[in-house]
Amino acid sequence: MNHLLLTASIAELKALRYTPAGLPAQDLVLEHESQVEEAGQSRLVKATLRAVAFGAVAERMRQQAVGSSWRFAGFVANQRAGKGLVLHVQEFQPVSTESSGAHHGRT
Repeated sequence: MNHLLLTASIAELKALRYTPAGLPAQDLVLEHESQVEEAGQSRLVKATLRAVAFGAVAERMRQQAVGSSWRFAGFVANQRAGKGLVLHVQEFQPVSTESSGAHHGRT
């Protein structure tokens, strides 16, 4: 299974581009920070991740503010150049103050 859920803020939005098939594509950079437990120790995790969205998700993504926080859902794949991974965003929603974990609706 290849499914990633990540709460992150938008660090960078590139210009909207179009695939050869005419599909809108939005490249972006995400920044994540959290506190997790590992081997009985609390650990601060900071990560920067490249991401891309296509179609209607790309159209909605380009309207969001740099610095805004979201819960992203999608899958990871190799970058086109084959160096590192990129998150393919399939949906995103505002980060709620509730910790429900449920996915209701799309943004």
